[in-house]
Amino acid sequence: QVQLVESGGGSVQAGESLRLSCAASRRAFVLNTMGWYRQVPEKQRDMVAMFNGNDIIYGDSVKGRFSISRNAARNAVYLQMNSLKPEDTAVYYCHARTPGGGHIWGQGTQVTVSS
Repeated sequence: QVQLVESGGGSVQAGESLRLSCAASRRAFVLNTMGWYRQVPEKQRDMVAMFNGNDIIYGDSVKGRFSISRNAARNAVYLQMNSLKPEDTAVYYCHARTPGGGHIWGQGTQVTVSS
């Protein structure tokens, strides 16, 4: 079973940066659709940034501040978060779609931005 392992969360001040990393525990297949979602308590999980094949999609609230990159050979994705705001505070989840259409989620990593 493939798992997604995340790292890089933490607590920062507004305006600072963080980088999140996510890698598959093993390379059983190519994960062409990989990205990041975030969730705050009692709200739905929202897409932050993702690769869909070679296309990159960003959520409106992070455009121009966040940047996603990947190492396809390692089934890994990274999220560079700049100019962080208190409203970016959330649990960030790595997500991938398997070739068969299944969903894989990471365990989540907390990002806290204080003003």
